[in-house]
Amino acid sequence: ERDPRAPAARLPRVALIEFRGVKKAFGPKVIYRGLDLQIEAGEALTIIGGSGQGKSVMLRMLIGLLGIDGGEIVFDGKRISGLSEREYLPIRRRIAMLFQAAALFDSMTVGENVAYGLRSVGELSDPEIRERVAESLSYVGLEGKQDLWPGGLSSGMKKRVGLARAIALRPEVLLYDEPTTGLDPVNINRIIDLILHLQRTLNITSVVVTHDMHTAIRVSNRIAMINNGGIIFSGDIRAIVTCQDPMVKDFIEGNAVEEPPRAAQSGNAI
Repeated sequence: ERDPRAPAARLPRVALIEFRGVKKAFGPKVIYRGLDLQIEAGEALTIIGGSGQGKSVMLRMLIGLLGIDGGEIVFDGKRISGLSEREYLPIRRRIAMLFQAAALFDSMTVGENVAYGLRSVGELSDPEIRERVAESLSYVGLEGKQDLWPGGLSSGMKKRVGLARAIALRPEVLLYDEPTTGLDPVNINRIIDLILHLQRTLNITSVVVTHDMHTAIRVSNRIAMINNGGIIFSGDIRAIVTCQDPMVKDFIEGNAVEEPPRAAQSGNAI
């Protein structure tokens, strides 16, 4: 009989998102040979890797904008890869994405852009939508900017409007595709602070794609690196900055080089 004073056995943590042996290619160009990755609820994961390695492709496969060629993607215990466009709609209410270029509609005001997803869902009344839009804009420091037009906004403000639109649906998971690309240092730090603020206040699971190690280190509690069709490293900040793996070390020092496919590693490696 178990000693009642002994600590309870720790139950295994169940991943919220799983990529299981995912394969993806565009014609002869192979992106993923077998992507295996688990993301736990509430964590802040950053995906790093060189250009063309498939970081953004991973996000688009997760929200159903790109199909997969093999394996499966699981969200909250259910397989979501292979769903129809209609079947994917409820998934996109739970997983939102901030696109690299913010993807705002120039023919709509800021307020109309933020309200777009809410109106598509059709669950809130007009007064409730106006309240949600105002609240979402306040989260990103753009209170009272509903009547502005995207054409008159700076790149940093467009990113913040895109972020407000993403969180207006109150998603459980927020995907960031290169959130600081093309921004000046002040706006880079502003976006980083916003990501951290949303993690704290809304308890959102964050997946950030970036090639910028400054951003990765600031916003993450775990970093995974993609190379040659799969994950070659997964670990916390301390693990990656002390990692002696040549491929990982070269990348974080800005000296990344290509090499043939190899087995993935874990802790300093996965």
